[in-house]
Parts: sequence; structure tokens; C-alpha cells
Amino acid sequence: MSDDAETGLTAAEPPAAAAPQTRCGFVALLGAPNAGKSTLLNALVGAKVSIVTHKVQTTRAVMRGIAIAGPAQVIFVDTPGIFQPRRRLDRAMVASAWSGAKDADLVALLVDAKRGIDDEVQAILAGLAQVPHRKVLIINKIDLVKRDTLLALAAALNEKVPFERTFMISAENGDGVGDVLAAFAEAVPAGPWLYPEDQISDLPMRQLAAEITREKMMLRLHDEIPYESHVETESWKALRNGSVRIEQTIYVERESQKKIVLGKAGQSIKAISQAAREEIAQIAECPVHLFLFVKVRESWADDPQRYREIGLTFTE
Repeated sequence: MSDDAETGLTAAEPPAAAAPQTRCGFVALLGAPNAGKSTLLNALVGAKVSIVTHKVQTTRAVMRGIAIAGPAQVIFVDTPGIFQPRRRLDRAMVASAWSGAKDADLVALLVDAKRGIDDEVQAILAGLAQVPHRKVLIINKIDLVKRDTLLALAAALNEKVPFERTFMISAENGDGVGDVLAAFAEAVPAGPWLYPEDQISDLPMRQLAAEITREKMMLRLHDEIPYESHVETESWKALRNGSVRIEQTIYVERESQKKIVLGKAGQSIKAISQAAREEIAQIAECPVHLFLFVKVRESWADDPQRYREIGLTFTE
């Protein structure tokens, strides 16, 4: 009989492993238009939270995508592409992008490998010099460029800005995305999570649905409609059978644009509605009845209320 048995004692169990300390922080994604920020954000989060089209300046206001990696919650700030502004809306979008960078814990510059260091990237590099946060370089679309060109591009960019790390990825096919997420999960500061574990975006469902419809419109109409066009979710009603009825209005600036959105015999608006309805239903996880209306709202890009609705600051 053991000593423990004689004294009525049991062998001490090893102490339980302490739960890993949670981490949480903000990472701003900066880049020129069409660098692939929204595609990368969706890949990092593992779900669609930002619309993606071939058109530049698709993302208008700062929005956040939330990813979980082990004990870390990484909040990615998807900013509008930074470019040389010409109009009030342009200026508001660029100001929003830099504001998102200044409020983040880390800043990630995304560069299109094929475009390299063009005038827009040069301007962003100059602006980054004024941002005191830690910086990471992500070179995207590496599948389109030869290795020697990639290495030369990485070296040139690191000469201009002191990046802590450089990643080479293809956001579209997912190559290298896991490494980027793991690195950010280690880099964000220790602290409690700011969002519930199952939340992937800070966008309200009504606004996300409007963004989806805007994406489908841009994909359908390509360059026929200017990017100033706008979509608003006017109503969202849950029905007794578990489905939802959504009414949205597409605003354009001229009557000629309204005709383009509607299309011959209404074919364009029908196609836009069907594509948007299917995707909204997937995200909302319920059947969707979507009704689209097209209205002309002249000079909406000069209306302060419209800026507030999409999270931009109106400047005189």
C-alpha cells in the first residue's frame, strides 16, 4: 500500500494549463485603387464582407472585417483606395483612408506586383512617412510577375519605407494569406476581444445588402454607369414564413443613367436584382424577396446627408 493510500491522500494532479492570453487590435489595409484590398480582406476573414469589382474606388468608406486566429481577434480596416482626388467625394474617400490608418495599431501597405511603384504608390509611400505606426508590406498578385521582378520590387519599396516584414501573396487564390493572418495575430496587442466571436463585420446587415446590390450593378454595367451611383436599403421586413422583404433604391445623377440601369425591357435591373438577392440570401441565411427601384438624385455627391449615411466626412 502506498504512503498516499495510508494517509488518505491522493497524488496531486498537474495544474491545468493556463488559457492563452487574448489579443486584439486593428490593422489598416492601405493601397492604390484595385490593389486587391477588398479581395484580401474577404480572404483573411473567410467570408465576404467587402464588395469586389474591376472598377477603381469601389470601397468608399472605412469598414471593418473581423478575423479570429487562435486567441487573437484581428480587426482589419478596409479603406478606400488612395488616389489623386478631383472631386469632393474623392477627397472625402482619401481622407477616410488616411484616418483609418492613423487610428490602427498596424498599417499594411498592399501593392499590386504587376503595377509596381507608380505615381499613386509613390504618393502613398510619402504619406506613410507621416504615420508613426508599425508598417508591413504586402505585395499582391505575385502569380502575375516573375520572381526576380518581385524581389527587386520588394527591395525598392523597403528602401523607401522601413517595413517590419514583407509578404508576397495572391489574395485571389489564397497563396500566402494564412501567413499574413498568423503574423498579424501575433503582432496585435494583448487585450480583450472587442466583438463577439461570430461577428465578421461591423457593417449593419442593411448596409451590407446595399453594398452587395451596388457591386452587382457595377459588375453588370461595367463602365456604363459612374461610380458615384449609390444604393440605399429603404426597408427590411422580416416575414412570418422566415423570409425577409427588402426594398432598395438605386440613385443615379441623370435620367440617361436611370435608363442604363433599367436596361432594355428591364433586363438589366432584373439581372442585378437576381444576383443581389441570391448573395444576400446566403449571408442572411434566409429566403429574400428583393425589390429594386431606380431614382434620379442630381448632385447627390454634394449632399452632406449622403456622406453621413456612408460614413464619410463632408467638406466644403
